Amino acid sequence: MNATRKLRQILNEEPILATAGAFDALSAKIIQQAGFRAIYTTGFGIAGSHLGKPDVELYSMNENLTVVGHMAMSVDIPIIADLDTGYGNAVNVIRTIQEFERVGCAGGVLEDQLAPKRCPACDAAFSLVPLAEGIGKIRAAVDTKNDPDFMILARTDATGRQAVERANAYFDAGADMVVLISRSFESVQDLKNHCQHIKGPLCVNIMEGIGYASWLNDQWTMEDLIEVGVKIVNYPLVPLFAAVRAMLDVLAEVPQYPTLKDLDLPRRISHEQFMELIGFKDITALQEKYMPSQEVVFGSVTP
Repeated sequence: MNATRKLRQILNEEPILATAGAFDALSAKIIQQAGFRAIYTTGFGIAGSHLGKPDVELYSMNENLTVVGHMAMSVDIPIIADLDTGYGNAVNVIRTIQEFERVGCAGGVLEDQLAPKRCPACDAAFSLVPLAEGIGKIRAAVDTKNDPDFMILARTDATGRQAVERANAYFDAGADMVVLISRSFESVQDLKNHCQHIKGPLCVNIMEGIGYASWLNDQWTMEDLIEVGVKIVNYPLVPLFAAVRAMLDVLAEVPQYPTLKDLDLPRRISHEQFMELIGFKDITALQEKYMPSQEVVFGSVTP
């Protein structure tokens, strides 16, 4: 079963699908090993990990495509790609959809911010494209995809009633799902009040470490989200922030234990576990099958 059909089957099976944000092929493999059934790429994480820069659409479409393509080759679960604003107007969106569908993504998310976008989790000031332009970009994406199962997710950064208007307009343009920004709603109840007027399934990003007041920091349940029509709940930054925290902690300890002998914390994956994760056994099997025997330099080789 291909990735697009697999994603739709998963969404039909699950009352709500949890995804986590991958920022490279390794994080994608870890998300898969952790048991998640789908991956949602994070532009925030890709910008940070590959450029060391903020998420303000500094990387190009091809840079994003390279990273996401590596993810698609590394995992067996469907990938929903963060496509930012589509890297331009509706004509640019056409090529963007063609390319990300080609590398094996199951769907893509298009934002309605004015390009280059700003990250609403970090910046309070940004502009939206006119509604007609946003509709045109979604229509272009829908008309371009070759696989009818490839999912078009339309993200709107609008607030309140305007978010409802835009969401429904994007559904009318053919979007399969709409992504709402939590910052656009004051509370879970406010989200519920508005979402009852939205005509299709939703995705919500659960942000971590945000520096502003949000209902995401309070108690809410999956039942709350299911009630308002959320089908995907995404955790975009948890893997990224966990990786950075672990590296900061362990590197601060290394000078005290230069031989690493007594460096017990923070906990780290073993060499053998890492080799298993990245599939080294498969490469060894290919070497033994197709490559001539080589001289044993270190120790012995077990046949």
